[in-house]
Formats: sequence, structure tokens, C-alpha cells
Amino acid sequence: MERRTIGATALEVGAIGLGCMPMSWAYTGSRQRGEESVRALHTALDRGANLLDTADMYGPFTNELLVGRVLKERRSEAFVSTKCGLLVGEQHIVANGRPGYVRRACDASLRRLQTDVIDLYQLHRADPEIPVEETWGAMADLVRAGKVRALGLCAVGARASRRSGTGVGRPVVGGLHEGTIRQLERVQQVFPVSAVEAELSVWSPEALEALLPWCEARGVGLVAAMPLGNGFLTGTLTPGEGFEPDDVRARHPRFTAEMMAANQPVVAGLRRIARRHGPEVTAAQVALAWVLSRGRSVIPVPGAKQAGWVAENAKAAELRLTAADLAEIGELPAAQGSWD
Repeated sequence: MERRTIGATALEVGAIGLGCMPMSWAYTGSRQRGEESVRALHTALDRGANLLDTADMYGPFTNELLVGRVLKERRSEAFVSTKCGLLVGEQHIVANGRPGYVRRACDASLRRLQTDVIDLYQLHRADPEIPVEETWGAMADLVRAGKVRALGLCAVGARASRRSGTGVGRPVVGGLHEGTIRQLERVQQVFPVSAVEAELSVWSPEALEALLPWCEARGVGLVAAMPLGNGFLTGTLTPGEGFEPDDVRARHPRFTAEMMAANQPVVAGLRRIARRHGPEVTAAQVALAWVLSRGRSVIPVPGAKQAGWVAENAKAAELRLTAADLAEIGELPAAQGSWD
């Protein structure tokens, strides 16, 4: 697989990574099977999709334990990204950016992941009660201690509603990532940022407006989360089919039967382009190829928990969209329905 670099330290990863969260958290619980997920992780490494993106809150903790089972055997082949800063309760999620907690969280993640170093340690969310510089300083100390190789920050801020007339090629103007950029400017004064993780997909292109240019100007990698639109852009979801209660999409405004039906033209456009590239090419691969085409500093991490999906996603790194393909995607109708 094509290789790309993260940050000024030029950490190398496969052009496509693997989002591990669906294996343990937030998606349909009845389909989360440990052995199947282990096969998916091995498939990712076999195909060169070596950026494994997890977090201590996924489960909580069980996702890191799962990834650790594979790292115990294949650590040298993997690039491990995990996160700290969020605590999960029964009915709530709260931020904790206290330096002492950050140090303890890192040690706990290292134990669960069965490794002595984390390649990319990300701040999931800043704690509003603690200056972000203090949290980031504690994370920088972990780099100096040899427990972490590089630091990243997850984008913050509520998702904005789509506005009429804004298609895929014309991101919404309105400063969705202004808060993230302000945080980045602050922490960059303490210790270099190597990567920012933010949502970027055909139906959520807002990161292109200001966040990606900020990253490119500073040699910072963009880890593109949810590049398949929480599964919608794969074309495998049926409007009205419904989701299990523990699936976050069951409460998501864009995943109501009405909104899923209204957004089918986006999937239809991706399928149309896929057919031009051959009978084996899928809408998901076109969606991932579009994300890859946004720049050499962009690394999509599609979530998957089955080996077949992982293999399909990895092949998207071989797909080269033409100028006509990209123009057609740019003219697709804007997604309908709020992310809020």
C-alpha cells in the first residue's frame, strides 16, 4: 500500500488505516464479535493498513484490550493511535485533562495495548476546567519519557447543519473548526502537533474549508475519521431498516428513514462512478479515494469489524479517480439533515 507521513517527524503509515471503535463500542452490539474483529485487525496489517485508531473510552477499555491481542504478536508492523481525555459513565461522558490523570491514562493504555510505546497519543477532548496547555504539557512529558512518539488532537465543536446550495465540492462556510484551530494554536506553543483527527467524507467536507489548510501549512497530518459517513456512503444501508437501540445511528438525525432516503442521490453518484472503474469497484472505495485525493497529508481511518470490509477498504488506495470523477463528486447534492 502507498505510504504517507504524519507530522514533522515524518512517521510513516499506510495511506488508509483502520478505525477500531465499531469493534467494541457505539455500533450494533449484537454484531461485535472478538474473534471476527481480531481477524479484521490481522487483515488490516496484512494489507498495509497499519494505522490502528482506538481510544481508552471505546468500550470503555475493551477496544484497547482487543487491539492489544494483535499487537502482542505483530507490534512491529502496526502504527498505534489511541486517545485520552474522556471518561465514560453510565449515562454521561465527561472530559478530564488533569496532568496526573493523563499520566495514569497513558500507563493504563500501554498495559492494555501490550506495548511499551504509543505511536500517536491524541487528546480526545480538552477539559473546560483545565487550561489545555497544562494537559498538553503532560502529554509532551510522555514523549520525553519515551512512552509516546507523537501527539495529536481530535477536532472539537458541534456539527453544523447543511445549507442550501453547498455541494460536496463547496464546503459550508461558517467556521465549524474555529474552536479546534484556536486550540491547535495554543498547544502548538507548548509542543508540536503531529496530527489532527477530524471528520472528513463526501457528505461531511467541512474540514476542507480551514482545518486542512491549517494542517498542510504546518506539516500536520489529518486523520480523516468517519470517511464512509458512519456506513452510509457504502450503499449497504437500507432506509427504514432501523438500528439496534445501542447503535448511535438510532438517534442520529441523518439516519432517520426520511433523511436516508433523501440522501440516496449521494450514494447513487458514488455507485455511478464506481461502475466506470470496473465491476469490482464499490461506492465505499470511491468515497475513500475521494478522501485520499484531498492531499498527501490525509489518512482516512474507515471503521470496520469484518475482515472482508477491511480488505475492500484497503483496495481503495489503488483507485485513482479522474478529474471528471472528482468534478462529478463535487456536483453531488449536499447531504440533507443536521449532524447536531
